[in-house]
Amino acid sequence: MGLFGNAHTVDAASAQQEYGRLLGQGEQVYAAYVLIRDTLLFTDTRLILIDKQGLTGKKTEYHSVPYRSITHFSVETAGTFDLDAELKLWISSNPTPLQKTFTKGVDIYEVQAILARFVAR
Repeated sequence: MGLFGNAHTVDAASAQQEYGRLLGQGEQVYAAYVLIRDTLLFTDTRLILIDKQGLTGKKTEYHSVPYRSITHFSVETAGTFDLDAELKLWISSNPTPLQKTFTKGVDIYEVQAILARFVAR
């Protein structure tokens, strides 16, 4: 598991099984990333942010962002001294981007390619 909120890759089939109750009929998980307590699911129709809340993490918020609501996004690759990559998503009618940090082991180009495929529809 990542430290300090940094994401790492999870097998999409495992995420599909674990979060199947959240998915619409025929909806498929393409990629999944887990933070310490939170999860990002990239499906074929939307981005699902799973936010564990409170000290125990028993309370959970499920935030669904249809790709058509993403107005633009950016990725920042890891550097020599800054070992983390960053994703920023701008969601329609919200001027502040949603930001997620990924460890160097995550292929940020893969994340960008998934978004480019689905946001450009």
